[in-house]
Amino acid sequence: MPTIFTHAVVPLAAGIALGRTRVPARLLVAGMLAAMLPDADVVAFKLGIAYADDFGHRGASHSLCFAALVGAAGAVTHRFFGVRAWVAAAWLSACAASHPLLDALTNGGLGVALWWPWSDARVFAPWRPIAVSPIGSGFFSARGVAVVLSELRWIWLPCTVIAATGLALRRAVSSRP
Repeated sequence: MPTIFTHAVVPLAAGIALGRTRVPARLLVAGMLAAMLPDADVVAFKLGIAYADDFGHRGASHSLCFAALVGAAGAVTHRFFGVRAWVAAAWLSACAASHPLLDALTNGGLGVALWWPWSDARVFAPWRPIAVSPIGSGFFSARGVAVVLSELRWIWLPCTVIAATGLALRRAVSSRP
């Protein structure tokens, strides 16, 4: 998995690119939290649930079904975010779905249960350039540094370009006479 903070970078970049009128601050923060939420499944380790179990790490919470449920919660609470129900649902679903899609791009682990509950198969993307983050104590090590550098290259840099491009385009359009 990419580090937990890196998962929040995707919605942050998209929110900056789209602007506050389309993605208000509360919705942006909720999207960042939704992007990190699937990794709450690490509690399964403490509960004795096996990694490969449907409710283990990268299991059900890393599915498109889970992302849709997060979106449904957004639709119910849309007034809090100051947007229409479909906007909250679409944004929060996309943010939650970004998590397993990034995890599928990593070079380790068991893959993600993207299609759960229809399939318990764990899948990876055909191209896996992102170094998998160590779970637990190995993060503050040479391997942890390698993971951060990988994430900077494959996630943070492209997200920065997306955010900067969207911001520049919005400013160019708003400065037209």
